[in-house]
Amino acid sequence: MKTIVIGSGFGGLATAVRLQRRGHNVLLLEKRDKPGGRAYVYEQNGFTFDGGPTVITAPWLIEELFEDAGRRTEDYVQMVPVDPFYRIFFHDGSHFDYNADHAQMAAQIGRFNPDDVPGYHEFVRRTEKIFDVGFTRLADEPFLKPWDMLKIIPDMVKLESYRTVYGFVSQFVRDERTRQVLSFHPLLVGGNPFQTTSIYTLIHFLERKWGVTFAKGGTGAVVAGLVRLFGELGGELRLNTEVQEIVVDERTGRATGVRLADGTLERAETVVCNGEVAFAYNKLLPGKLRKKWTDHKLARTRYSMSLVVIYFGTDRQYRGTDGPELKHHDIILGQRYKPLLDDIFTKKQLADDFSLYLHMPTLTDPSLAPPGCESFYVLSPVPHLGDGTNWQQAAKPYRDAIMRFLEERYLPNLSKHLVAEHMITPPHFHDTLNSYLGSAFSVEPILTQSAWFRPHNQSEEVPNLYFVGAGTHPGAGLPGVLSSARIAEKLICGGYAPPNARLERQLPVTADI
Repeated sequence: MKTIVIGSGFGGLATAVRLQRRGHNVLLLEKRDKPGGRAYVYEQNGFTFDGGPTVITAPWLIEELFEDAGRRTEDYVQMVPVDPFYRIFFHDGSHFDYNADHAQMAAQIGRFNPDDVPGYHEFVRRTEKIFDVGFTRLADEPFLKPWDMLKIIPDMVKLESYRTVYGFVSQFVRDERTRQVLSFHPLLVGGNPFQTTSIYTLIHFLERKWGVTFAKGGTGAVVAGLVRLFGELGGELRLNTEVQEIVVDERTGRATGVRLADGTLERAETVVCNGEVAFAYNKLLPGKLRKKWTDHKLARTRYSMSLVVIYFGTDRQYRGTDGPELKHHDIILGQRYKPLLDDIFTKKQLADDFSLYLHMPTLTDPSLAPPGCESFYVLSPVPHLGDGTNWQQAAKPYRDAIMRFLEERYLPNLSKHLVAEHMITPPHFHDTLNSYLGSAFSVEPILTQSAWFRPHNQSEEVPNLYFVGAGTHPGAGLPGVLSSARIAEKLICGGYAPPNARLERQLPVTADI
């Protein structure tokens, strides 16, 4: 069977590997000059920068792609644990090391407020129950019919999914810093902790269960490993190949292939789209074929925030000698938490202040920079393009404010030591990544846009068109995107193929509670 996969992000790559292994003749099409989608790799002056995802959780979802094909993961990519998972800095100068060690977590929470420790124990117990339903049972199940949603409503009510993440956390702890520590995770998948359903607290337990992992060579090394595996299985990857249209037979209503930007028609019996779902419906399918996902419906859907990301390299190393000690993953929270998120998600206005994620991968893998140098990327959530900001005018002042802040608080003399720099803003997500409104994570993960309410993995408009990636079920983030590929395999092939080699993947939680 000839299958075309549009887009070589993690969702497209994983689906291509799965279907090629199942006997499909897979053609993987990518508009850019490198594979990876949001996981594109930038190289400049000897520095290597991961373009997008840097936090790997549930690594078994990557491992099974190799092992089920009879390969050893370590022959393609080496993944190592990161500890702490995150160092979280607060505006008052204090910090919190977030990891899977229950005793260490409880001790740090106790230093903020001893009365919060029992509540933290209960929070962890509750997140395990949410994880057992929200991830173990539902993450790779398609939601194609209303009944699929109705039958889980009792569990959702019991688990208090009607609460927001921040509201759920606040039941158990009172210190505002601890509430922020336990509620920031939705931002990693494009959600506002004050609006995202509490089901996303499962990320806390997911990280406790499998840890946070880094791939030597960066996330791009995982992409390279999957591309190599796909080729070994007989698949074909074409770069610099943009899809202009998903071709549908008006008589049968089925996709017959795709038309490329150069006019070439590539035929297929099945089409899988890893492109952003809203863009695909809006630009790749004619409006007369769309009865549900009309332009009006797409415009009324809520989309995640966008991002400003600055990739930069320095000709010196920063190892805590003359500034705060940074870790591999650093979250720098500003003085405003909820008000800043209101500006980004609700008011849709670019604020003067910011909270940041600072990635310092050379602490784990020095090969990502020349000898004696350091590689970074700093990320700031900002409103998507619906706010009307003129980024041609706003980009440089916003960049300067961030870099000045880092120099004053975390990276002394940064401006004197910069030797490489690249920046992306919301227009990049719209123009280069074909993301609706320049959203960085596609459809916002609120309760009324989850599971059955989210764009389906099998198109409601074209029965042999399937969607994988951040905009479909179960959502953004590597575990969600890789799970969407599992769903696509199940829908297209009628289930999963028996593995050639499958290891026991569940790691023990590091401490009993």
